[in-house]
Amino acid sequence: MKNLSILLLLLIVVSCGKDQGNLTVNAHVKGLKKGTVYLQKIEDDSLLVSVDSLIINGNEVFELHGQVDSPEIYYLVLNKHDKSYERIPFFAEAGIINIKSTLKNFVVDAKISGSKNQELLEEYNQLNAKINNARLDLVVEKFKATQAQDSIKIDSIIKMDNSFIKRKYLYTVNYAINHKDAEVAPYLALSEIYNANIKWLDTINSSLTPEVKASKYGKQLEAYIADIKKN
Repeated sequence: MKNLSILLLLLIVVSCGKDQGNLTVNAHVKGLKKGTVYLQKIEDDSLLVSVDSLIINGNEVFELHGQVDSPEIYYLVLNKHDKSYERIPFFAEAGIINIKSTLKNFVVDAKISGSKNQELLEEYNQLNAKINNARLDLVVEKFKATQAQDSIKIDSIIKMDNSFIKRKYLYTVNYAINHKDAEVAPYLALSEIYNANIKWLDTINSSLTPEVKASKYGKQLEAYIADIKKN
């Protein structure tokens, strides 16, 4: 009877270990006292599903788990006691991901480590943010020019904006090719330049390593290009 009890206990422990999956998210949200946290991902291209959750009651340090078949974007979601939701997106991959943030600025203060693809994505976003900010400045300038009915200035702004768009596309293509062995490459093609000339998407796709081609985003990029060519 005693041996049977020990065996059952071991089975329970092993089962719990299997259920946790190959992804562990260690999080520390300074100031968090109460609320619910979720680990979520997108399935079927649009459906946001929870893979793990935890009710917080006084502990600002917590752990969530999931199963990652290939690196992809996950979300650490906080449902505060006032029922508002905030989401920190991050590139999840098998292993341990560390996320540190604050309750006051949950998304902005987020610091993420433990993911190669996350590091590459953040590096990409640094220059991309400069391009996006420059384009936002042009929106303001175009509004002023439209109010002043300055057609020459408007044409000039449109040309500058097109130049920024082309710069972003070329930067994204080059970045993806330079990191063809990382899942961030097809992800950027799908999320940042999905409406670019098909030749650029083809260039990225053909450069990917076999392992990345077989990943979630690699397969999605292949299917997306095939669909464009068919239609």
